[in-house]
Amino acid sequence: MSELWQSLDWPALERLRTAFLQRTAGAGDYWLSRRDLDSYDQTFAQRIGWKWDWLLAELDRRHWQPPPGPLLDWGCGSGVAGRAFLDHYGTAAHHPLWLHDRSLLAVQYAADRARAKYPGLTIAPAPPAATPAVLILSHVLSELSPPAFSALLETLRRATAVLWVESGDYETSRALIAAREILRAEFDVIAPCTHRRRCGLLAPENAPHWCHHFATPPPEIFADRDWVRFGQPAGVALRSPPLSCLVLDRRPAPPLPPHSFR
Repeated sequence: MSELWQSLDWPALERLRTAFLQRTAGAGDYWLSRRDLDSYDQTFAQRIGWKWDWLLAELDRRHWQPPPGPLLDWGCGSGVAGRAFLDHYGTAAHHPLWLHDRSLLAVQYAADRARAKYPGLTIAPAPPAATPAVLILSHVLSELSPPAFSALLETLRRATAVLWVESGDYETSRALIAAREILRAEFDVIAPCTHRRRCGLLAPENAPHWCHHFATPPPEIFADRDWVRFGQPAGVALRSPPLSCLVLDRRPAPPLPPHSFR
C-alpha cells in the first residue's frame, strides 16, 4: 500500500461511514481533526467527485452553462464539490468562492485545498445572507432537521442557479423531489427532468420508485490496488456510484438536445 494510503485514519473513516449510513451525522459536528478531513477527502469524497463529474458532463450535453459571479459551496465538508465545479468551468467567471459549513475546521480545510489548487482565487467564508450566482451542495439532506431545511430553502432562493447532488437511495431521492416541488415555481428545472410540472414520481402508482442515476468512476481505479483494498474493508462499491440530483436556474432553460439523460 502506498504511503498516501497508509496515512489514512481508518477508525475515523469507519466512524464517518457509520454516521452517514445510520443517518445520525446531523446530530453534531463529526469532523474531529484535520486528519479526519484529509482521510475523507482521499477516499469517500472522491466518490462524490465522480458524481459531480457525471452531472457536469450531462449539463454540457444539455448546453447549459452556469451564470458568472460568486460561487457558494454550501455544506462544503472537504470542498470536493467546489473543486469539481471549478475544475470543470474554471475560475475566470466564478469568483469569489464562498464556503459554508457548520464546522469551521471543514471551512478552513476546504479553503486551504482550494487556495493550493487555484492561486489567485478569492476564497472566504460565506457572508451572511450571501447572494451567489451559483450555489452548489451535496450529500446534506440526511443531516438537516426541518428548521435547518427551511433555512436552506431561503438560502437557495437567493441564488441564480442551484446544483445539488445527493446519494441515490430512496429516502434521500424522495426528499430531493420534495425540495424540487417547493422550488419549481421560482426556477426553471434543468435536471434531471426537463419540465417544471409536478414530479411524475409523486403519483400514487409510482410510490415504490425514486429518481436516481449512476456515475462512472475513472477506469484506472479498478487497476489500482490501493482503491481495491480500500473498497473491500470499507464496504464501498466502486462501480457506478448512485446519485440523485437537482439543477435549477432562474434564467430561461436552453434548448434541450435529443437523447439527454439516457
